[in-house]
Amino acid sequence: MQTTWAYISNYSIYSAMAVFALSFLAHAFETAWAVRSPELADSATGNTLNRTFDYTRTERAARIATAMMVLAFLFLFAGVIARGLSNGHVPWGNMYEFSITGAFAFSLAYLAALRKYDLRWLGLFISFSVLLTLGTAITLLYRNSAPLVPALKSTWLIIHVSTAIICGGIFLLANVIAGAYLFLERYEEMGARPVWALRIPSLETLDQLSYRLVAFVFPLWTFSVIAGAIWAESAWGRYWGWDPKETWAFITWVAYAAYLHARVTIGWRGRRAAWLCIFAGSTFLFNYVYVNVWGTGKHTYSGLNQK
Repeated sequence: MQTTWAYISNYSIYSAMAVFALSFLAHAFETAWAVRSPELADSATGNTLNRTFDYTRTERAARIATAMMVLAFLFLFAGVIARGLSNGHVPWGNMYEFSITGAFAFSLAYLAALRKYDLRWLGLFISFSVLLTLGTAITLLYRNSAPLVPALKSTWLIIHVSTAIICGGIFLLANVIAGAYLFLERYEEMGARPVWALRIPSLETLDQLSYRLVAFVFPLWTFSVIAGAIWAESAWGRYWGWDPKETWAFITWVAYAAYLHARVTIGWRGRRAAWLCIFAGSTFLFNYVYVNVWGTGKHTYSGLNQK
């Protein structure tokens, strides 16, 4: 039965990748075909009208792209659940499982935010990022279902890792928005946005949205770090040992705390805040990728040394 669930998980992940690819193509079509061709030169003045965006022409493509994103998310959710059933435990025992669950959390954060904000302009990047993550997981990180190592057999695995995954998805979404801020600010300083970027909200809106996402999830990240320390005491007899993963989790906490402090107390906005947000997110990604794969210490659960 476990083998059956493993096959279901794999096919669900492949299906999710296929539908994410369709969503990516639909978003690309939406952006490309929303550009109106310049009108012919006016016979009286000889002037040619500038290109403009007309998203009313591709609203159906936008809705199809979003629907494909939701369907792909459901396939991915099924794949994560089936992976857990094939293991007989929550699917967070190696780097492959971290990756598919991280992709799930990232897409969940986007779709949840989409209910309140029109973030369809991010759909192209989100679908590509999830595809890249899943493709890397399938081709380079895949490991067969296996029991948990003894240190992970704890209720704290569910509490600590689930909250960390949720935080990661929201942190990375905030980073993408901060990156969009810096990109668009550069264009606006040179004169005007490129025509394809006219749909993206104002710089002030991007700045506020990135801040709200970080402020919303930071308390949960604080809880996750504390839960990890409690788990460490239960597993290894000490709350904190400056293990590489513990250290980088704390660095991420300090970086995001500095970001929030700088905004609230000294009024950092705009470019400086965006760069600090991206720096904080980079520490999270470094912990997730480098420390998990090449790091040493007690948190060596990537499974990449297993066949």
